[in-house]
Amino acid sequence: MKVAVVGATGMVGEVMLQVLAERNFPVSELIPVASEKSVGKEIEFKGKKYKVVGLQTAVDMKADIALFSAGGETSLAWAPKFAEAGTTVIDNSSAWRMDPTKKLVVPEINASELTKEDKIIANPNCSTIQMVMVLAPLHKKYNIKRVIVSTYQSITGTGVKAVQQLENEYAGIKGEMAYKYQIHRNAIPQCDSFEDNGYTKEEMKLVRETQKIIGDKSIAVTATAIRIPVVGGHSEAVNVEFSNDFDVNEVRNILHHTAGVTVQDNNDTYTYPMPLYAQGKDDVFVGRIRRDESQPNSLNMWIVADNLRKGAATNTVQIAEYLVANNLV
Repeated sequence: MKVAVVGATGMVGEVMLQVLAERNFPVSELIPVASEKSVGKEIEFKGKKYKVVGLQTAVDMKADIALFSAGGETSLAWAPKFAEAGTTVIDNSSAWRMDPTKKLVVPEINASELTKEDKIIANPNCSTIQMVMVLAPLHKKYNIKRVIVSTYQSITGTGVKAVQQLENEYAGIKGEMAYKYQIHRNAIPQCDSFEDNGYTKEEMKLVRETQKIIGDKSIAVTATAIRIPVVGGHSEAVNVEFSNDFDVNEVRNILHHTAGVTVQDNNDTYTYPMPLYAQGKDDVFVGRIRRDESQPNSLNMWIVADNLRKGAATNTVQIAEYLVANNLV
């Protein structure tokens, strides 16, 4: 495969390259792509150096697959140009996620919907991916009515600028701010900008994307997204109300047998998911699984994943792997 990575010098782009190498994706030629200020820089992939090229050059090189992580505006402008040149685009921005003509894919859940005609495929939001990985198998068994989720999100979801802000604050240095407030020793109840309904875009992504991926618009979702001074991954407190009753041990068993999910749930040994241990790993971790005793058929869980890996880069590469394995590209 001739593979273009658009946004190769960014935080997610760098992890994409790492994941492609780790998973031995069949890259015959790599095309690292970035903004004009990065053109000509060199990046290393599997011990070989490659020069960064601009977007038009990359289109002209006619890659088989282009992995995009360069922001929504770039994706809206350039993904169609890559697609017209015959390249299959897997886009990590929010640009195409809610487009009814585009598939929104978590491979373990709905990759079977993909066809050769899908030239622009959307990668879901990081916080949505980890939640639906746990919800989808439970929905099949018990039918989800409602989800209440509070997220505790890593600053890496904002990018390099946010990591630098936290490091500066640790060191007592004044510098460029990624957030309106300090993040060190703080929790900011705003991820992304506000919509007219008072929810942030991040919160509404959890609502809309969950319904689209699981394929059920009747699932009611309400979310509060919070930024915390953590780098290892996103955490989520999730309350789920089902139509049907459940056995907690059966829930654990279902999740234990779900590909890509690791159950860490033992109160006796203080075993539960934490971003400290999720960092650098591809699985979604779930624990603190317990019945909600305040109302019927309801469950509480704590879900953690590395937002740069399964929440972004790994999921993107897994989509590409599915396309290759099924001769869809």
